[in-house]
Amino acid sequence: MRASSDASSSGSGQGDRPASGADDGEERSAERKKQRSFWKELPILIVVALVLAFLIQQFVARVYMIPSGSMEQTLHGCPGCTPDRILVDKVTYNFADPEPGDVVVFRGPDAWVEDDPPSDSSGNPIASFFQKLGAAFGLAPPDERDFVKRIIATGGQTVECCDDQNRVTVDGRPLDEPYIYWQGGNAEQRDFGPVTVPEGSVWVMGDNRNNSSDSRYQGGGGERGAVPVENIIGKARLIVLPPSRWDVVSDHNPQASVELPSAMSAPEWQQGLPLVAGALAAWPTLVVGRKAGAGVRRLASRFRRER
Repeated sequence: MRASSDASSSGSGQGDRPASGADDGEERSAERKKQRSFWKELPILIVVALVLAFLIQQFVARVYMIPSGSMEQTLHGCPGCTPDRILVDKVTYNFADPEPGDVVVFRGPDAWVEDDPPSDSSGNPIASFFQKLGAAFGLAPPDERDFVKRIIATGGQTVECCDDQNRVTVDGRPLDEPYIYWQGGNAEQRDFGPVTVPEGSVWVMGDNRNNSSDSRYQGGGGERGAVPVENIIGKARLIVLPPSRWDVVSDHNPQASVELPSAMSAPEWQQGLPLVAGALAAWPTLVVGRKAGAGVRRLASRFRRER
């Protein structure tokens, strides 16, 4: 009986082998198809992520690298240090006007850049492409014609320096500027003005007050140094890199001590509109980003299982 059982068992095992081999072949074929499917989906996912990043940086927010020390010590761009990467909000000024104290990134007006030499990469399409690509993700300095400064005065206001305490004044009233950095210890500002800022423009200055080429000097100074509002790209909100520098970019209003006439003060509900609008604009991006992230995690998990 035992021998018969062994033989039967042996015979049964031999009979099962072809079926088992067929199953193994089907499983391997299915695994290969899954792997091919993963590698087909991966480029699509990468393209979607790049398009999404482009749209976000074009219309919602963009990362910029600080190329110089003119905004020290609010923003680092000094020689020998790691330049700050800042997140610039492109939505706010669609719903509100730039205000004194805002740190903004803007395209240099014609008066600022008319005497600048051409960019080094302008004659090299490949170098220009990678420069723009790196700048778009905050990996390279922005275009040489993009600047970052702080708004000191807006259209219609008269700015001048200095009063008897070495302070810039707007409409005859001294500014409160705790963000000023005196590089080298020289705390004397150069006299200028008075200059009445043209309507539709802003007067900008660097926090590193004696080491900043700003509205005081650009375009020969005077009204030509003002920056048209239409040239403003966005408002600097956060320092995102390096991690040791994570912080909110100060937008302290230097004119805060100046009491505005009640007719010029917007109601509270209007002052809250930019924040609400920014949140609404960011919500779709957040949802899409989460879905994309979930898709990446699913693909990675599937790939690990298949391996």
